Amino acid sequence: MVRRSTRLAGKRGLEAEEEVKQEEKPNKKVTKQTKKVKIPKGDEQEHDVKPANGSSKSSKNTAVTVSASSPKLEVGDEISDLELVNQDSEPVKLKDLAAEKSILVIFAYPKASTPGCTRQAKGFGKNYEELKKYATVVGLSADSPTAQKNFINKQSLPYDLLSDPSREFIGLLGAKKQPKGVVRSHWIFVDGKLKVSQVGISPEKSVQSAYDQVLELAGK
Repeated sequence: MVRRSTRLAGKRGLEAEEEVKQEEKPNKKVTKQTKKVKIPKGDEQEHDVKPANGSSKSSKNTAVTVSASSPKLEVGDEISDLELVNQDSEPVKLKDLAAEKSILVIFAYPKASTPGCTRQAKGFGKNYEELKKYATVVGLSADSPTAQKNFINKQSLPYDLLSDPSREFIGLLGAKKQPKGVVRSHWIFVDGKLKVSQVGISPEKSVQSAYDQVLELAGK
């Protein structure tokens, strides 16, 4: 009787061990599957969360960004008292320019005599006869007075182009790129105060929206 009980106990022990092994097998499989679920290094970079300063690992490849360090004019602020020069190297005080008429339109372009800038400049030229009834219109870039003069002569532009090589005024308007360059934009001042600011805009949209905004401000 003792031998039989011992055999039964041994058999039951083996069966119990077998059940434990079978229960452990699925857990081993799940563990293997969990290890395989990893984000590749490339995906980690693509999904990288940007720090508070707006930079990320992938931002190193960004060639140009708009400067955010310098102070900027906000809507309602008065125009700067800076003095620039026009295409003839003549000094132009911005406050005096804003006082010529109630409305002043300033449009900025990246580089004189380039395709997009030419479309923008010619667009303002084509609408100048109507615009000048209500507003003073000038172009603005970091080009030299000589480059501005050539641009005017080549495209028969009927308004002045201001030169801001240091991009000081361009920076105040929020259109200064880093490390260099200018963001295509336009601004409208009314009675010397900033009323409209559109930074980062296509050549055609700049012309059309500025035209519509001037007529609206003039009550037309």
